[in-house]
Amino acid sequence: MKRRFFSFLLLLLAGFVQAQQFNCTVTVNANTIANANTATFKTLERSIAEFVNKTDWIGTEFRQGEKIECSMYITLTSYDNNNYAGTIQVQAARPVFNSTYSSPIFNYNDKDFTFSYVEFQNLNYDPTSYSSNLVSVISYYCFMILGIDADTFSEKGGTQWLETAQEICNVAQQGGSKGWKQADGNQNRFFLVNDMLSNTFSSFREAMFQYHFEGLDNMAKDQKKAKENVVGAIKTLSKIYNVRPNAFLTRVFFDAKSDEIVSIFSGGPAISMNELSDHLNKLSPLNSGKWSSIKF
Repeated sequence: MKRRFFSFLLLLLAGFVQAQQFNCTVTVNANTIANANTATFKTLERSIAEFVNKTDWIGTEFRQGEKIECSMYITLTSYDNNNYAGTIQVQAARPVFNSTYSSPIFNYNDKDFTFSYVEFQNLNYDPTSYSSNLVSVISYYCFMILGIDADTFSEKGGTQWLETAQEICNVAQQGGSKGWKQADGNQNRFFLVNDMLSNTFSSFREAMFQYHFEGLDNMAKDQKKAKENVVGAIKTLSKIYNVRPNAFLTRVFFDAKSDEIVSIFSGGPAISMNELSDHLNKLSPLNSGKWSSIKF
């Protein structure tokens, strides 16, 4: 809701309060691990959920209906002597103004997720120090979600939280786990936040604001104009292609939005979309089958 962003600003000016910002569902899937103690995995699941949902990440109060809906789906592939390896799928959505619909804003599968965990171990976020890779990864994605969410309510409104995610990334490099360094690959946690904050890819964040605040949030008021603004957001995103074809952030955008885009343009008032098909197929050719289902 638009109200959440304005409440956010007022509370920030009024001073910090103790509050939580997430309604996060955490699932730990260890089905591929044979002869393991499933109770340990359930404890891990509860520990992460409590860590995300009960930590006051930014000191700004979100009412219950304004908390960010998100999920973390952890698939464990190996477990040995309190050392875990697997993947973590992180998803988040934000409500659309004057509707019951929530729009996906982030859908990312991190395949470099390794950590140590002792059953009933306390998980605590300390912005000044490194404690474990588990705490760092979860904290990093919490701030990534906060930053992306804020960007959809105000143009580049999430800069502060993205910068915190970048700080977590820098500190976590001392732990030696994969995914935090430039040398670990070209599509990892390092590049995700680095690209978000880079002027080279600023069109991503501009497009997120246009798409949600100027587009979806106006669907109840003027569906045709709102759809035109969504088209405008995709055109803004296309600026990245001119600088870096097949950019990492372009994939991140369409991993979250491809199905929704098909839904938006498959019904409702018709608008001029002469360029939209070209933009979509240029930006995300892997989704060409979805784009072909839209009746342009």
